[in-house]
Amino acid sequence: MDATGKGSLTREQMLGAIDVQIEAVFVPEWGGTVYVRSLQGKGRDQFEGSRVRIKADGKVELVHDNTRARLLALTVCSEAGALLFSEEDVAALGEKNAAALDRIFDVAQRLSSLRPQDLEQKVKNSVAALTVNSSSGSPSH
Repeated sequence: MDATGKGSLTREQMLGAIDVQIEAVFVPEWGGTVYVRSLQGKGRDQFEGSRVRIKADGKVELVHDNTRARLLALTVCSEAGALLFSEEDVAALGEKNAAALDRIFDVAQRLSSLRPQDLEQKVKNSVAALTVNSSSGSPSH
């Protein structure tokens, strides 16, 4: 049994779990409601990968252009969860009202654990796991 006393999940249970979160966000600048969903794993990787660039000298550079629009393209959806935008829409989304984009961006960050405090907690948990694993003398696979 696991820490919850419920036993471990099977492959089928994990792959079959409905784990997407969808939240309605009223956007007064646009006069209506949009739906935002949590990122899937591949969407998060795509978003995070789009935020860095390896320069010719091998140094890593953070990319800040259209950050909000890029995340919105990966999270704004229909009420049923189907994404509404694609990579081709990022530039057009970036031209929209900043307050509206911020309102939706904040929800997208929260649903996908991308807020600064979420990332800080992730680092703390990683450091704690490394400490536990290295002190136990067992490999951490």
